[in-house]
Amino acid sequence: MNTTATSLDTPCGSIPVHGPVERFPDGGPRSCTPCGPAALATRFGTLVPQHSTDDLRRRTVQALTFHPGGLPRCLPLEQPTRIETPAGVIDAELLTFHPDGSLRRAFPLNGKLSGYWTEADEGALAKTMEVSTPLGRLTAKIISLCFHPCGTLASITLWPGEEVALPTPAGTLAARVGMAFRPDGSLRSIEPARPQAVPTPAGSIMAYDLDAVGICGDANSLCFAPDGRVEGVTTSLTRVLARRDDGSEQVFAPGTRESLCGDAERESAPMRLEFAPGVARIRNGERAPWVRLELSRVRLRAEPALTGFALGPGAGLARASCGI
Repeated sequence: MNTTATSLDTPCGSIPVHGPVERFPDGGPRSCTPCGPAALATRFGTLVPQHSTDDLRRRTVQALTFHPGGLPRCLPLEQPTRIETPAGVIDAELLTFHPDGSLRRAFPLNGKLSGYWTEADEGALAKTMEVSTPLGRLTAKIISLCFHPCGTLASITLWPGEEVALPTPAGTLAARVGMAFRPDGSLRSIEPARPQAVPTPAGSIMAYDLDAVGICGDANSLCFAPDGRVEGVTTSLTRVLARRDDGSEQVFAPGTRESLCGDAERESAPMRLEFAPGVARIRNGERAPWVRLELSRVRLRAEPALTGFALGPGAGLARASCGI
């Protein structure tokens, strides 16, 4: 339901608005577009929603959205605002909240990408910052910090090109894109920055996901169980042989697919492996079915996969550059 109003009263304060106010079926506000200064009282101090624009980064006023009950859900800020988070004090341009009012995400930057303002333009404004994590202090350019409702750090999303060294149950590993944590602080997952050997029930596997998308660090390709064992890994450099008690053997290996560059180019298609107590699951490609293996009935052995791609000493895997 939409209604037109000149101001909107919320539990955090009154907001001058432009245009219709979208509401929930019970009449509570769902979203609005501020048209002037407002001071919202929150547990993180007084926050001023975005109400003005500029010619490049913020060409429109972004909507302020609410949870049922009237507490802010997504709050673009008029100016970079110093916020005290469980990971430390940061300057933020966008905040999102859990329904109880606790902080969900904090974004240091909130420029809108367009033909006039690119990711490179926005990235040039990103500042290296130091935050506190369950793994210790981390210094990097950060897109966002995410928090559990209990207040502990849930994930960190890094800017493209950023790389950090992290202590993990598999040793110190280089990570890109991001990392995620459980509410108790244990490491849930990271995105390896380059092929790195990790121990699994099948043996040592070279972990690396060619298809990793650097949008969000909430879910990553190298996953750890609460006890520290590897419970999920994506690889393009390792194949797995499954030998059954009757002597039969099945081979699981990364495949290939047509490159986005076309012209009959081929590129590696990563293989996904997941492990639970007594069970392994393997899938070669997102559209392929999972194969479930009972570890009491098969013996797994990991070995290098000859993909036919020239990698050179120390080189990571990458898609061919074709201007896409």
